[in-house]
Amino acid sequence: MEFYIPTETGELLAFSAAIVTALFGLFALFAPGTALKLAGLQSRDGSREGYAFARSAGGFYAGLAIVALMMAQSWIYMGIGGGFALAAFGRILSLMSDGSFTLKNLVVLVVQAGLAALPLAYAFGFI
Repeated sequence: MEFYIPTETGELLAFSAAIVTALFGLFALFAPGTALKLAGLQSRDGSREGYAFARSAGGFYAGLAIVALMMAQSWIYMGIGGGFALAAFGRILSLMSDGSFTLKNLVVLVVQAGLAALPLAYAFGFI
């Protein structure tokens, strides 16, 4: 199996979303403290479960994205897009019901919506 870099625009956009997802995942996997701080979270004093969760979630994101990059299949891109779409939906729910309407949350919502739209648009044939 050889590494494949897409040449058509739609697949390249989905591929780019997978690269960004892999970078986010690797960042959380190898720098969980910084990732938690950027997310506005902190671990309790003396407790390391928060770091374990951040590393685990980062590993999941990185693993899914790396498989998408290696396999270059629309079904895997659909998985990335569906995951980010539900994450964006959860953020919208939080904005409406938890009182978390801040500029930071709006920016993250736009990023999540973009990372959902690119692979889903390719997988469903819109681009």
